[in-house]
Formats: sequence, structure tokens, C-alpha cells
Amino acid sequence: MKKKAIIMDENAIRRAVTRITYEILERNHGAYQLCIVGILSRGVILAERIAKKIEELEHVQVDFGALDITPYRDDRTAGTRENVQTTIDFPVQDKCVVIVDDVLYTGRSCRAAIDAILALGRPQCMQLAVLIDRGHRELPIRPDYTGKNVPTAQTEIVQVFVREIDGEDFAAIYQK
Repeated sequence: MKKKAIIMDENAIRRAVTRITYEILERNHGAYQLCIVGILSRGVILAERIAKKIEELEHVQVDFGALDITPYRDDRTAGTRENVQTTIDFPVQDKCVVIVDDVLYTGRSCRAAIDAILALGRPQCMQLAVLIDRGHRELPIRPDYTGKNVPTAQTEIVQVFVREIDGEDFAAIYQK
């Protein structure tokens, strides 16, 4: 793969996470009954940053969890067993669950995340926050909070890098 362009640097990612956090708090009238769930792996890092920002702004610690969508994917082979890494140690029943992912593309990962959350209980509502929306949806899924819209070609790949996993924060487009 050949790097085509950097679309977000560290400062742009920080600003987007801050803006998304403010939008979540505004739409939900604060942090009451709110929980933040990140899709493995980079969605978890972004979700954790949002949860920390909420705590900083509202002085309330919201429930935070990591969601492994592998068992709920529609492209997995039947009968395969996975080591599921979901860590949601709180009830989702009657809460507003904000699902966080790094890149929204076809919508299939988000559909799997919705199924995984519903398997845990019936939340009051579910909302979707993504750092980058690149279009090309195959399912009727739309984010409630978006860091950046980036129109892309089908032949391109958008990848987010985070300090906690990759050593630095940035997002880039690559040509296949």
C-alpha cells in the first residue's frame, strides 16, 4: 500500500474527540445514564479518550467498555470459535450507549456492534460516534457524531493510528 495523504494529524484528532464529546453531552443533556463503548481495537482507544474528556468536563465517571464484534460479524465462517475480548462490566439496560469506532465504511461493523449490545440487554438508545466517515455504506447506518467526513474511492483504504497502539496519532489514506 502506498500512502496517499495524511487526513488528520494529532491536533486534528484531539480537536475532533473534544468536539464529539461536547456534542454527546449536549445531545444527551449531560452524562446521566450514558455509557461509552468502543469497538476493538482503535475504537476502544477513542472511546476511552471520550470517557476521560466527559469526566474532565462533567466531573462524572461514565461507564466505559470494549466491544469485540467478531462473533457478530456477517462474514465469519460458521462454527469457528473465537476468544471474545468484550469487557463490558456494567448493565446496558435503560442506558444510552454511545458506540465508538475509528472509521465508518460499509456499516457492517456497526451493525455487528448493535447486535452485540442488544445481546447484553435493551438500552434506552444507541448512538454512533466515528472519527472518520468515508462513505460507501452498504447498510442504512448513519453516525450521530463524526470527527471528519472524507470522501474516498473504493480502491482507497483509510487507516487511523493512535499513540497507545501505534506510537503516534494520525489518520491517512492509502492506495490499494
